[in-house]
Amino acid sequence: MKLTDRGPQSRAEFHERLKHIGAERYHDRHPFHKRLHAGQCTPDEVRAWVINRWQYQSRIPMKDAAFMSRIDDPHLRRIWRSRIEDHDGGVTEGGGIRRWLALAGAVGLDPNYVASGAGVMPATRFAVDAYVRFVRDMPLLDAVAASLTEMFAPKIHAERIEGLLKHYDFADEISLSYFRNRLSEAPKDVEFGLNYVLDHADTREKQDAAAAALTFKTDVLWAQLDALWHGYVEGRIPPGAWHPGEGLAVHDPKMAEVS
Repeated sequence: MKLTDRGPQSRAEFHERLKHIGAERYHDRHPFHKRLHAGQCTPDEVRAWVINRWQYQSRIPMKDAAFMSRIDDPHLRRIWRSRIEDHDGGVTEGGGIRRWLALAGAVGLDPNYVASGAGVMPATRFAVDAYVRFVRDMPLLDAVAASLTEMFAPKIHAERIEGLLKHYDFADEISLSYFRNRLSEAPKDVEFGLNYVLDHADTREKQDAAAAALTFKTDVLWAQLDALWHGYVEGRIPPGAWHPGEGLAVHDPKMAEVS
């Protein structure tokens, strides 16, 4: 019997299937994060993480804008645009992107250097670009399902806040504000996205596609950490990637301007 010939899983069964993907494949299990949260990363490993994670953070609102450009339903667009607002913020107060650049300043990097994208590893660019293309080109259900890694994010954010505060001098309420805010922002995104997927994945074929989309997204996140480990823990920095000593803040990092 072909997989698509089988009937759909129940809502509860499919929900458990999605959660199982996170339990097995989410990047909280990656050794780089375990190293980071345990205080074992060198200052330059932390900086490399901040620089490369910027590529992902900066592309989230672009990914969401690409998704919204495909939606005919104004109600769905209104709901989804809060994700862009969370990251871009207003002109005065900024959002998640500005908070990430505050973290960059706290670890001794010039936020303008980080925002330029210079020094991002090739593997990071490829992984992040693949995610943006996926959301732009795949069916809407698959695109929403890929966002469901947010189901697993509160745990890693809480672990990160605790670990960074315990082990690193740069960590304080300002430098970690990105993660603090995601603890309250992510649940509303998860509630909508999960219900959308559970409601619309009404055949086994659609359920399989949604599960594959979520698996793909976990691969995107995992691949970025594999690249960091290879480049900065094992010391095999690829051509064009950041080298320690580059892009450091000249003045007090807390006073660095961010756009």
